[in-house]
Order: sequence, then structure tokens, then C-alpha cells
Amino acid sequence: MSRLSEFVHEGLTFPVHDRGPQHGPVVVMLHGFPQDSSTWDDVAPRLHSAGLRTLAFDQRGYAPHNAPARPSAYSVSSLAADVLVMLEAAGVEHAHLLGHDWGGAIAWHLAGTTSRVDSVTVLSTPHPASLIWSFTHSRQGLSSYYMALFQLPRLPERVLAPRLHDFYIRSGLPEKQAARYADRFADPATLTGPLNWYRAMLRHRTSSPRSRVPTTYIWGNRDFALGSAAARHTAHFVRSEYRFIEVPAGHWLPETHPALVAEEVIHRVLC
Repeated sequence: MSRLSEFVHEGLTFPVHDRGPQHGPVVVMLHGFPQDSSTWDDVAPRLHSAGLRTLAFDQRGYAPHNAPARPSAYSVSSLAADVLVMLEAAGVEHAHLLGHDWGGAIAWHLAGTTSRVDSVTVLSTPHPASLIWSFTHSRQGLSSYYMALFQLPRLPERVLAPRLHDFYIRSGLPEKQAARYADRFADPATLTGPLNWYRAMLRHRTSSPRSRVPTTYIWGNRDFALGSAAARHTAHFVRSEYRFIEVPAGHWLPETHPALVAEEVIHRVLC
């Protein structure tokens, strides 16, 4: 079986990093905003050492040939379908999911809608239904004000691009990754695809059913964007075995706590 280097869906080309033991259990790793598949650079080798194969790809909007300009192309159903098409292209019937931030939202959706997911580990992002619930039961709406600002056309790209490095550093991302991501998105045009995830959010309201598979949710209690109300309420949306881990950390868990993330994924997949 050959390694998967890319796949095509809806005319879009997605670059893939297919690494680790070729016949090991498969972990699909879904990055968040504004990051890319290099989010997992310090996590993946630890998974490989435990015998796991990893598939990480630059999600829709994050690579030159997979970034439609229309927000309508970024519905949750389309984003989730990208993952399933990748599994088909890789010849993988079942996989475990690891998602952070927006990647976590897609992981939650797939954990409740497809039988091809064996387990899910989500970082930072509560279940989408819990996040919505928290808007009327906590101060989460104040923390999420930027979601409304991101609905504007073109302006958020121009404002955000030159300020990304400072934003990353202030919110706790290490300098190495902050510099890499800031360089990746230095051109405002490269942020249109990532921001379209937010623009599609209000136009395509998609419910995410309860997770039907063994689930681990890791949340940093210093997260600048995602508060405790939604994090603790997430347990209501898991129908299978559930493990909630609260850590004294911020939002960028793959970069700041790769050993913990890898340990919990290994525990979820192999135990």
C-alpha cells in the first residue's frame, strides 16, 4: 500500500502527511484556526513511536489549491466529507480522530454522524451544542465577539494578517510556531479561506449529534476563547465512555502540551 500524499474532493486538492507505521491504527489529525497541519509536528512522532499511523492534511481553505472564495463552500457537511474522502483515498475503513479548535468541531460532528470513527480526542473545543448553550448561560458570548466581526467581507483579512504574530504570542503560543504561522498567513488573501469557516457558520447551521464513540476532551482552563461553562457541559453530548481532562493551560494545546496530547490519544486508541 502506497503512502497518500494528496487527495481530491469537489475539484480541490488537499496535501496530506501520511506517516508512522503503515499498518498501525490510524489517527486522523485535524488542525484549527489559524494554523495548518504542522500543528501536529510535536505530537505525531510520539504517536508513531507507539505504533500509530497518522494522517494530517491542510484542511479546506488552508492550501493554494483547496481554498474556494465562496463561504458557502465551507459548510460543516463539506468539511466533514473532506475527511471521509481522505480515508477512502488512503484505503482506511476506520480511524480515530484528533482535532483542535475548528478541527475539533469537525471531529465532534463526525463522532456523531459516521460509523467509520472508532474514537475521538478533542482539544480545546467543546461540543458545538454546548458552545451554543453557553452563549445564554455564561459570558461566552463576550469571549466570542470576534466571530461576529469575522462575518465582514475582506476587512478581517487585512486587519488580522499584520497582527497575527503579536496575537499568537499574547495568547500563549510559543515563538517558533508563532513565527511560522505568522509567515504562513502574512498575505491577507491566505486568510480568506480560514475565515470562511466562520462566515459559513451562521449561514449553514448544522447540528452535531451526541458523540457515539469513546471520547476524550482536553480543555485548558486558561483558554482565552473557550470558557468553562461549555467545557463542563460537553459531557451531556457524549453517549459513550467519556474522559474529560482539565489542564492549567491556554488554547494552543498541540504546540504547548504535545506529550500530554499524545499520551491521551495513545490511551484512547490502545487501551
